[in-house]
Amino acid sequence: MANDVCEVFSINAEKVDAVRQRINEISGVEQLFKALADATRLKITYALMLEKELCVCDVATIIGCTVATASHHLRLLRDMGIAKHRKEGKLVFYSLKDDHVEQLVALALVHAKEGEENDGK
Repeated sequence: MANDVCEVFSINAEKVDAVRQRINEISGVEQLFKALADATRLKITYALMLEKELCVCDVATIIGCTVATASHHLRLLRDMGIAKHRKEGKLVFYSLKDDHVEQLVALALVHAKEGEENDGK
């Protein structure tokens, strides 16, 4: 028998009721994680953290893809409320919409590095 499963079924009704009342507060957050779950979009987000603003051509060069591919990913990030853009002449510049995504990615980066350090012990 697996030791990671309860051997008997027993719930804490007070905890269950308290969490059930609030569980739907998380609705919609999965879209943020869905956007950042793609390695290319996560790299773009990180690049925008490092440089604050980049044109589509810069992003394409940084991540090693076509301008069309970079534009597609940037548009998705914009549509999901993660990035914003501005046009200057014939160039389009992107930046992160606010500090929340930057904080989330920075925290995830710290967490990942801690995991690497713990694996090496």
